[in-house]
Amino acid sequence: MRGISVSSFRANLAFLLSATLMAMPAFATRTRKATHSGHSASSNHLHSTHKATAARAQAHRAHGQQAIEPERVTEIQQALVREHYLTKDPDGQWDSTTESAMQKYQSDQGWQTKLMPDSRALKKLGLGPDYSTAINAKSGAFSDPPPVSTIPTDQAAGFAQGARVNQ
Repeated sequence: MRGISVSSFRANLAFLLSATLMAMPAFATRTRKATHSGHSASSNHLHSTHKATAARAQAHRAHGQQAIEPERVTEIQQALVREHYLTKDPDGQWDSTTESAMQKYQSDQGWQTKLMPDSRALKKLGLGPDYSTAINAKSGAFSDPPPVSTIPTDQAAGFAQGARVNQ
């Protein structure tokens, strides 16, 4: 009895799906109304939609970092001077000299040379994130792992087997 119910359900579902697919083109037709300017209503709609899309695209371009704060520029310049990529005194201005020095540094590392500094370059210059004010910064204990000799033999064998390494 269960087999008949499932096949009946499938038949009903198939019928409903095919009826929906056949009815969709009837709902998708549009009528064009002439406007007083001689253009159809749908072409006016397309024109206004194009304007809205262009406005959204213009607004989209403003995302992301647009400038570097002067304090941060000074830090970057000091690091570039330390690494011998910049010879001028740090002044907090992201000028063409600083930009060229940063691009040269990134190029020498084999990284991209876009206009904004790459995060890898900033980290390598010692300007990465500062975690000294994190909640566990002072209480966190980052010690070396225990020596292998202190791990029980059967546990070490399990690690070696799991890593497929011969002891």
